[in-house]
Amino acid sequence: MDTTTPHGELLFSIFGALAQYERALTRERVVAGLAAARRRGRRGGRPPTLDPEQIEQITAALDGGASKASVCRTFKVPRSTLLDTLAWVGWTSPAKA
Repeated sequence: MDTTTPHGELLFSIFGALAQYERALTRERVVAGLAAARRRGRRGGRPPTLDPEQIEQITAALDGGASKASVCRTFKVPRSTLLDTLAWVGWTSPAKA
């Protein structure tokens, strides 16, 4: 396709517009599918590593003076998972006296 001619430029523009339209339709369908799944009670994504009971035990242990390293070993979770979970629940370390 020779895009230096008016005919080529028109075709190139039409193909671009069709691609953009197709992308918008795909996105619309995906969003509608996710909304329908949510209405059926389905959640996407990876299952959480720690359940609420474990998070409660972890925060209690940390409040009691346990180190993050020992908590990671006890609950068999990586440090990054522990830190992300603590940030997600809004836990802050107790102030040292």
